[in-house]
Amino acid sequence: MPSMPPSASSFLTLPSDPADKLRICGDWTLSHYSELRRLVNAVPQAQRQSFTQVDLSQLAGLDTAGGQLLAELLGPDQLQQLSESNPDLARERRTLLQRIASSCSDQPEQERKEPLLLIALLERIGAAMQGFYQHVLELLGFIGLTLSGLARNLLRPGSWRLTAVVAQIEQTAFNAIPIVALLTFMVGAVIAFLGATVLESFGASIYTVDLIAFSFLREFGVLLTAILMAGRTASAFTAQIGSMKANEEIDAIRALGLNPLDILVLPRVLALLVAMPALTFIAMLSGLLGGAVVCALSLDISPTMYLSMLNENVEVSHFLLGMAKAPVFAVLIAVIGCLEGFKVSGSAESVGEHTTSSVVQCIFVVILVDALAALFYMEMGW
Repeated sequence: MPSMPPSASSFLTLPSDPADKLRICGDWTLSHYSELRRLVNAVPQAQRQSFTQVDLSQLAGLDTAGGQLLAELLGPDQLQQLSESNPDLARERRTLLQRIASSCSDQPEQERKEPLLLIALLERIGAAMQGFYQHVLELLGFIGLTLSGLARNLLRPGSWRLTAVVAQIEQTAFNAIPIVALLTFMVGAVIAFLGATVLESFGASIYTVDLIAFSFLREFGVLLTAILMAGRTASAFTAQIGSMKANEEIDAIRALGLNPLDILVLPRVLALLVAMPALTFIAMLSGLLGGAVVCALSLDISPTMYLSMLNENVEVSHFLLGMAKAPVFAVLIAVIGCLEGFKVSGSAESVGEHTTSSVVQCIFVVILVDALAALFYMEMGW
C-alpha cells in the first residue's frame, strides 16, 4: 500500500483489503486538479483499474477534469458501470461520466488497433472503389430520371418552360462565346506552330493544314468546348441548385406540388443541348482561323490556299463525327452539375465541395467518353 498524502482522506481513500471499497470524496473539480493529479499518480499503475468496489456516495463536486482523472484511476469500463449502477447520482453527473467513459474507451482501442500501412492502403483503395461505384449508380439513376422527364414532357407543350430555357441558353451559350473562341483560336495557333516545327524537318510543312483540320474537327473543337463548359457551366449549375438547396427553396418547390426536376434540371439540360453544338461549331471555326493565321505568317500559305486544301483534303464526315459528340457531352455535363447541386447538405462549405466535385467529374467523364469514342471511330474505320 503506498503512502498517501495527508489530504488523501478528503478526496480518496484506498481500500486496505479486497473487501473494502475505494471511497471517492470531496470535490473532483478543476480547482483541485493539481492535488487530485498527485493523488492519482501516487496509486501504482498495476493497482489502477482493478478496484472491485467503489463508493461515490461522498462525492461532492464533479466536472470534466475530475471525471477524466476518475477514468484514469478506475478505467472507462468501470466508470461506465458506476454511472449506470448508482441511482443516487444526479442525472447530469451520470451523463458526464458516461460520455467521459465512452470517449476514453474509444481512443485507446484506436491506438491499439492502428492498422499496418499496407492494410490502411488497401482499406482506402476499397473505400474509394466503393465511393466510385456509388457515384456511378447515382449518375446512371439521375440520367434515367432526366431522360424519363424529357420523354414525359415532350408531348406536353404546356409544361415546357421556354423562358427558363432561353435564359439558360443566354448564360451557357452567348456569354461563353468569347472565352471559347479565344481559347480555341490560341490552341489552333499552337498546333500550327507545332506542326510547322515538326513537319518542316521532313519537308512536309504543307500538311500542317491537314493536321489542324483533323485535330479540331474530330477532337479538339468539341473536347475543349466540353472542358470549358465543365469548368464554367457545370460549376454554375451546382452552385445555383446547391444554394437553393441550402436555402430550402427546393423544399418549397416540392411543398407547392411542383417537380424540381422539371423546373431546375430539364431547362438546363435543354439549354446545354442547344449551346454545346453551337459552341463546338464556333470552336472549330476559331481553331481553323488560328491555324490559318499562323500558316499565313510562318509557312507562306495564303488564306485562299488554306481554304482550298481544306476543301480538297478534309471530308465532311470528320466534321460530323466531331459534332456527334457534342450532345452527349452536353447531357453528361448538365446532369452531373445538377446532380451535385442536389447533393449539397445545406452549408456553404458543402456548396464549395460539390462545385469542385462537379467540375472534376465532368472533366473526367468528358475525357473518358471522348477516348471511348475515338476507339470506336478507329474500329469502325471512320
